[in-house]
Amino acid sequence: MAKTKRTTKSAGAAVSTRRRFLSSAAVVGGAAALGTLAGCGRNEQASSSAVSAPGAAVGPSVTLRMQAANPSGDFFFALVQDYARIVSDLSGGTLKLEVLPAGAVVKAFDMADAVHKGTLDACSAVPAFWYNKNSALSLFGTGPALGHDANTFLSWYEHGGGKALYEELYRDVLKLEVVPFLYGPMGVQPLGWFRKEVKSAADFNGLKYRTVGLSIDVFTNMGASVVSMPGGDIVPALDRGVIDAAEFNNPAVDAGLGLPDVAKICMVQSYHQPAECFEVLVNKKVFDGLSEQHKAVLRYAPKVASAEMTWKILDVYSQAYVDLRDKRAIKFIETPRDILQAQLAAWDKVIAQKSQENPFFGKVLNSQKAYMRRVVGYKIKFDAPADLAYEHFFGKA
Repeated sequence: MAKTKRTTKSAGAAVSTRRRFLSSAAVVGGAAALGTLAGCGRNEQASSSAVSAPGAAVGPSVTLRMQAANPSGDFFFALVQDYARIVSDLSGGTLKLEVLPAGAVVKAFDMADAVHKGTLDACSAVPAFWYNKNSALSLFGTGPALGHDANTFLSWYEHGGGKALYEELYRDVLKLEVVPFLYGPMGVQPLGWFRKEVKSAADFNGLKYRTVGLSIDVFTNMGASVVSMPGGDIVPALDRGVIDAAEFNNPAVDAGLGLPDVAKICMVQSYHQPAECFEVLVNKKVFDGLSEQHKAVLRYAPKVASAEMTWKILDVYSQAYVDLRDKRAIKFIETPRDILQAQLAAWDKVIAQKSQENPFFGKVLNSQKAYMRRVVGYKIKFDAPADLAYEHFFGKA
């Protein structure tokens, strides 16, 4: 069973105030509740009467063991720690996540099953990690490029029916005893790190290329010899020439992995992973045993974490890009248009095949297409070109 630690120690006046707040939050809803929390800030004791809910209680303090998919010291591991801090802050310290590094209890790809069985209380990963269970999982972060970005993707998840499909997939299709939460938009990922620049779609014929999830099918359709391997194996494989190129995630994490040490060309702009997201899976029995206030915290924490992560990665990734470009002489080359077109053509084949093989895949994809047709169409029509304004003030990017 889950290694859940419970204590009955009083948390003081500040926690008492949050208890009263969270009781109200469960009734009035997330937006108003989080706004109230932000307004209270460090002055909760002075303003406790404004959020009072007599008789409310969060129950005993709880600590849940949550394993991450990344090693300690990794930037993504730090983001998971940010998530745990948000959960603690929202609960007034009465609900904590003990974040364990990758491999601490089980292997990364075994974490969903470990949470299902209760070996872990929770885990943090990406849905594509369990891609072998059902191809529809890849649509929750590593699906086809429909013109959307990560924020638009989460808009579909929250308001376009995505959340209901996501929960249905875990509950009814996979039949896992977990409560899933999607969060943390990562943005468009680079085409990857190359030993030699690719100048056209034809250059992918026979190219030994590392990727994961549905991207395997996309690049296979483009003629590449695709290899799927864990992140820790990429740098040695590139260094020895076992592979010619590899994609991972972003300038900061890629640099931490060591990719700039073995490849000096990073091809940017791609349609293979336009909007990957993190997820947190919580054991259902553990979740059901929590107080209503703690359940509310776990429901709203992904929203707070998504906002904070969106802002944080823009700062960190852009700085890593500048450092790699100016201090380490990495060439960042925009992917040629015919390669992008070849990716879209490959996506056509992949999603047609997957939809035929897996009706739930088609169900999710149809929902995404209907939403993106309207929302992305709106954004294209209303958003002014960013490059025009940038070039006016700063020159050519």
